[in-house]
Amino acid sequence: MTTHQIATQEQWLAASRALVEEEKFLSRLRDQLNEKRRALPWVRLEKNYVFESTNGPVSLAGLFEGRSQLAIYHFMFAPDWDEGCTGCSLLCDHVDGARQHFEHNGLGFAAVSCAPLAKLQAYRARMGWQFRWVSSAARSFNYDFNVSFPAGAQGTDVFYNCATQPYPGIDDIPGVSMFFKDADGTIYHTYSSFSRGTEILLGVYGWMDMAPLGRNETGNGNLMDWVKRHDQYEIVNKTASCRNHA
Repeated sequence: MTTHQIATQEQWLAASRALVEEEKFLSRLRDQLNEKRRALPWVRLEKNYVFESTNGPVSLAGLFEGRSQLAIYHFMFAPDWDEGCTGCSLLCDHVDGARQHFEHNGLGFAAVSCAPLAKLQAYRARMGWQFRWVSSAARSFNYDFNVSFPAGAQGTDVFYNCATQPYPGIDDIPGVSMFFKDADGTIYHTYSSFSRGTEILLGVYGWMDMAPLGRNETGNGNLMDWVKRHDQYEIVNKTASCRNHA
C-alpha cells in the first residue's frame, strides 16, 4: 500500500505547473553553466602522447580522426584487473548510440585505460561496444590528467577533481577530458570533469530521475546499490520496490 500523497487531477496539474517553472529555471542555469564551460581558458599540450591501439601506436592527434574536437573517457581499468569498472561500463553503454550523432558534428571519442590492450579489447568485445579504446600502458597520460596515482600514494594527498584531497582509496579513477585541435595541428586541453560531474553522460539517470522511485540508491551516486555490468543481470526485475519507501 502506497503512503505517497494522492491528489485530484486538478491538484496534480497545479503542482506540476509549479515544478515546470523550477525545471525551466534549472534549464536556464544549465545553459549559463554551459556557456561558462565553453569560455574556460585552454591549455596548450606540450607532450606528444602516444597510445597502443589495435592498429599499432597512435598519437593523441590521431585519435581526432580528422575532427577538430575529441572527448576522452578515462575508463577505470587498472593493469591487474580482469574486468573494467562497473560504473565506467554503465557510462560507456551510452557511448555508441550518442557517438553515431556527435561524430557527425565534429566531436571524436576514445576511451583510454592503463590496462594492456589485449584486456581492453577482450572486455570491449564482451560488452559489445564499437568505440575506440586505447591503452596508455606505462605512459604518463593518465598521471598527467590526474586519473591515476603512482604506487605509494596511499595515505597521502593527491590532486583530483581540480583540488588536492586525500587519496581516494584506489589507484585508477574515472573522468572525461575534452580537447581541441587547431588547423595548424596544435592540441589544447579545454575541459575535464570528474566524480559526479560525469553524471550528465548517464542517460539512465535521466530516465530514473523522472520515475516515481528515482534512482533507488542509498546515497547520491551510489551506483553499487543496483548497477551491474549489463551481461551480469540475472533477470529484468519488474516488481522492484523502493528501499526508501518499503
